[in-house]
Amino acid sequence: MKTAINIAATTALALAAAPLAAETYQASNWMAPAHILNEFPYQMFATDIATASDGAIEFEVYSGGSLLPAANTMQGIADGVAHLGVVYPGYTPSELPLSNVVNDAAFVSDDDIAAAFAWTEMGLTNEQLRAEWSKNGGIFLGGYSTPVYHFICVKEITSPESAVGLKIRTAGGAQASWVEALGAVPVSVPIGDVYSGLERGSIDCTMSDPTNLDKGNKFWEVARSVNKLPMGVVVGATYVASKPFWAGLSTDQRKMLMDHMATGIARQQVAYHVGVQNALQGSTERGLTVSDPAPELVTKLNEFQTDLMEKLPEQEMSERQIDDPTALIEQFLELEAKWKGLLKDVDRTDPEAVAAILRENLYDKIDPDTLGE
Repeated sequence: MKTAINIAATTALALAAAPLAAETYQASNWMAPAHILNEFPYQMFATDIATASDGAIEFEVYSGGSLLPAANTMQGIADGVAHLGVVYPGYTPSELPLSNVVNDAAFVSDDDIAAAFAWTEMGLTNEQLRAEWSKNGGIFLGGYSTPVYHFICVKEITSPESAVGLKIRTAGGAQASWVEALGAVPVSVPIGDVYSGLERGSIDCTMSDPTNLDKGNKFWEVARSVNKLPMGVVVGATYVASKPFWAGLSTDQRKMLMDHMATGIARQQVAYHVGVQNALQGSTERGLTVSDPAPELVTKLNEFQTDLMEKLPEQEMSERQIDDPTALIEQFLELEAKWKGLLKDVDRTDPEAVAAILRENLYDKIDPDTLGE
């Protein structure tokens, strides 16, 4: 353990001391290279940036937690171990309480692309959220939303009663409360441990977006059923930059990065959108039971979501020790509705069309010189 800590500390000091004019910067992504949130907003992004900047800015992408594990990415960015990284707020609830409020509110979301863009707009423009990221040593530059979550199980869920006593992996927050409401047991393990958990029987199900069936995590190799009960989405930060790195960029360099980040976010969300149907169809072909939710499950979920949103502000104030977050929750819901309208006539299988909407209605309106201040 001491060796690992010493290596991490040495790496942090070396990177922090490196001149910001260096051509190669470290990007940390704790997912596999083939994962949607790595391949499109990191692997392809790094290639595009190197080309667009004529080599002036290059990112070396460290995948699978090889530079920083998921739970330590925020701290690693603040310490200078990485200049850019993916951050899931649920892994650092104490440090990012307001971001986790938005994640809890996303349990009622039914449009992953609109949710991703609403969350990205809030991260870029909401002063409370900007201050929260800054306090933790990073600059939020863009976010993601998973597709709508389903139950992926070894032991099939067909009704509320069939879920009682099952061990179900969740991403925490509202998801854990929902599992408890079903009489099941919420389990908190990293996404990378879910495959082995399902295989060994230490968990019976996972709440997950369907693309994990065939992309990266390959849950369809160990799961036996999928219930398409629509249980909201999970949001996180696709791009969080270290402050020294961002401060060392020129206005034109910042603008270039933001343009390509809009593309990266659009690509990831389109890949998610297209990937859902491919994953579900492929799961059926592999012999998994893929079923629509029974009416009693839908009713139970609707009742829970209604109750959740009524109690959410008070619950968040108590559990996270924060001021009334009502305005934050309302803004997210309003922005999601706005982006649904903006995306209404857009081809959701065309990443360039989706990126154009995101640039025109958000990124082109952000001042690169004041972002991060």
